[in-house]
Amino acid sequence: MRRRQFLLSSALAAAAVHCPRPLLALPPDHRYMQRLGLQLYTVRNELAADRDATLKKIAEIGYKQVELVETVGAQEVAKAAKDQGLAVTSAFFDWKAVVAPDTPGAAKIEEVIEAAQQIGLKYLVFGYIGPGHRDSADDYRRAADAANAVGERIHQAGMQLCYHNHAFEFEPLENDTMGFDLLVKGFDPKLIKFEIDVFWTAVGGWKPVEILKRLDGAVSQLHLKDVKPGAGTVFDESKVSETTFQEVGDGSIDFAELLQVAERIGVEQCHVEQDHSLSPLESIAQSYAFLRDLQL
Repeated sequence: MRRRQFLLSSALAAAAVHCPRPLLALPPDHRYMQRLGLQLYTVRNELAADRDATLKKIAEIGYKQVELVETVGAQEVAKAAKDQGLAVTSAFFDWKAVVAPDTPGAAKIEEVIEAAQQIGLKYLVFGYIGPGHRDSADDYRRAADAANAVGERIHQAGMQLCYHNHAFEFEPLENDTMGFDLLVKGFDPKLIKFEIDVFWTAVGGWKPVEILKRLDGAVSQLHLKDVKPGAGTVFDESKVSETTFQEVGDGSIDFAELLQVAERIGVEQCHVEQDHSLSPLESIAQSYAFLRDLQL
């Protein structure tokens, strides 16, 4: 695992307190379990086949909310989720609305904000920067500047802009600097928080818990999914094998330590996600059961 110099204060890492060994099960009234969400991309095929039955099953498993795959046009899905007792506080939206708004067909940020207000969202997440917009340090600087401008508009509308990482941000650029470094440095912390995906962080060559320690106060949400042991480092998300994605607790990530650190640095809520599974509903039930019984 690389230990490349991070562009955050080393004092942050030094101040991190050693996590105690697991002692008690994560209780059902713990705030992460009370708010535990599911990113609906996990069950995209099931939703297409039978939306209401899928949402009902998600609630029956024990999830308390869902995170939408899209914001614009998602009002009906959000209402159906709420009808099943599932909260809807967070949604992804078209990354091009931030980084490449002139792209034909890209969502307009005005449309995103209007739809988000209709749904009643708290967090708006852009979760990608496409090839051609992430190839150099200057690309990342431009992306950060654009995100700050969008973040200001979202802040004025009463919501929080978040950035969800993949693995490509951890690929070294010139002078061994990572794109992730440049985003951390360039984002206005008052306007943009991170939604750290622990799977992609690990695939990018970092221990997720170390990233969290270095982002104290800058992470509002987590995506929880596990990594097949021995997966190695892969920066190109299209080259990651589907079998690399594992249910929470079935891979190489130490979730007890991770959630202890998450709580300490102020992470507000978590969403389970599993991009690929032969049986998504069984997978999300397994991940929920692991978190419910997790020893902290």
